[in-house]
Amino acid sequence: MSIVAKALWYIELHFANPALTLDDVARACGASRFHLTRAFGAATGRSLMRYLRARRMTEAAHALAAGAGDILAVALEAGYGSHEAFTRAFREQFGVTPESVRARGSCAGLELVEAIRLDPLGAPPLGPARIVERPGFRIAGLRARYTYETAAGIPALWQRLMAHPAPHNRVGRDTYGVALDADSGAFGYVCGVEVEGAAGARLPEGYTLLFVPAARYAVFFHAAHISAIRMTWRAIFEQVLPQAGLRAVRGPQLERYDERYDAATGNGGVELWVPVAPAEADA
Repeated sequence: MSIVAKALWYIELHFANPALTLDDVARACGASRFHLTRAFGAATGRSLMRYLRARRMTEAAHALAAGAGDILAVALEAGYGSHEAFTRAFREQFGVTPESVRARGSCAGLELVEAIRLDPLGAPPLGPARIVERPGFRIAGLRARYTYETAAGIPALWQRLMAHPAPHNRVGRDTYGVALDADSGAFGYVCGVEVEGAAGARLPEGYTLLFVPAARYAVFFHAAHISAIRMTWRAIFEQVLPQAGLRAVRGPQLERYDERYDAATGNGGVELWVPVAPAEADA
């Protein structure tokens, strides 16, 4: 059973508990919060904690549409301590009040989030990891922030990068996609190139400079079309790392596009670099 399947089961069993945290779910799955967050996002396209809140609101909406007599009781069952807090969260989720859903007796028009049924992953489309110790280096490029729900917008950031001039201090011809701070459900993403020189070196307008610290990486090759990259990330976090006795640890995760990759077609493959430690080590 994958850690994401375990997480989904645990959430369905406990989502009414207002004290339930990401750490609780990770502990129940035997994973670090960082590893679980990345695995959950790769498998479902959602932030775990946003999914948890949406599940609470969806079940509350069903109860209200069925004619629940006491909205405060529904609020308490959904993990909210007051009618006001519940109404505010319900309106943020659905754009309407709990009273209106109860009055019309229907969830029609609401963007409900039902329990996810995770499709079997099957055999991962990649081989064993190559372990690499890489010194720190700098990447210059464009930066934006995404959630797992909005990550489909990342190609547009790459499109902007391709329209920019390359920095004069570029190193090599590879390009990189870098995911940052990915344990909260939202993450920074930088697409750019390796550069040399001092941190204060002049960069093209709009560029940001990112230092990637030295790390021990498990490196995989995603050979399929770039549009299928999420399935490979899912295989890495759910299957390949646990089977290899490794876990992802906090730090930038890299996509390395070398001369094999054709940006015009999305074919050619990309290397995926994940900072790792032995599974028994603290993350």
